[in-house]
Amino acid sequence: MKTARIAFEPLLEDRTRRLIVDSLDNFNMTITGIREFFPVNFVVCGQSGEILGGVLGHVWGGWLQVTVLWVAEEIRGLGYGTRLMESAETYARSQGAVGATLETHSFQARPFYERLGYEVFSTLEGYPLGHAKHCLKKTLL
Repeated sequence: MKTARIAFEPLLEDRTRRLIVDSLDNFNMTITGIREFFPVNFVVCGQSGEILGGVLGHVWGGWLQVTVLWVAEEIRGLGYGTRLMESAETYARSQGAVGATLETHSFQARPFYERLGYEVFSTLEGYPLGHAKHCLKKTLL
């Protein structure tokens, strides 16, 4: 292909997003030779089936990568976040993960993750402006 165009797509179709993510994942697996990839998705469902929280991530390369943890305001402080993280970590261990990693901002849940045994290994000050982004890890052995 000699020519191509770059298009701004503020509302990307899920199919397009999946193509981009899957293509990068396939590249990474090909280069490293590590093909084992396990999605990690646990949700909290209310009595009527409504979604009240969840943890999303994956296990690849011997690590659990938590990408999202969210619990609805009305059930925060009731232990659901802890149970979601424990579920993800237990599943990750069953798939051979030796560690877990995640990112959080200074205005989010750093103390929560630290209570679960995560430790900060990097901080990016000023992201977003006036705050910081923290990278955390935990040994799962």
